Amino acid sequence: MEYLVELGREFVQAMRDGRGIEHVDEVYAENAQSVEAVVPPNRDVRIAKGRGAIKAKRTDWASSHEIHKLDADGPYVHPPNRFAVRFEVEVTQKATGQQMNLCEIAVYTVEDGKISREEFFMLPK
Repeated sequence: MEYLVELGREFVQAMRDGRGIEHVDEVYAENAQSVEAVVPPNRDVRIAKGRGAIKAKRTDWASSHEIHKLDADGPYVHPPNRFAVRFEVEVTQKATGQQMNLCEIAVYTVEDGKISREEFFMLPK
């Protein structure tokens, strides 16, 4: 369980430090999957497959939003191979100027020391 706690803490700190994009190469498996709760705006799929697709998804999101606040809380561990993180984010969508407060939980599955799957759970309005 120690490695799970260590990986989770490292992950949360990277998010707090604004290193969520470059950190993908360090902690995600090459064939990792990222599963959104719903199909995001301007995209046609819920699942990003592969480390490159996950980085591209994060890069696109960061470039289309002005991030005012990003808080990551956790990890909440579920041995032997999962942890969760609670995110609270305040952003402005650049294209529309719409301000949003987002709250979600993400569950991460770890295999062979790398994140193999992330699943996002949204807080309904």
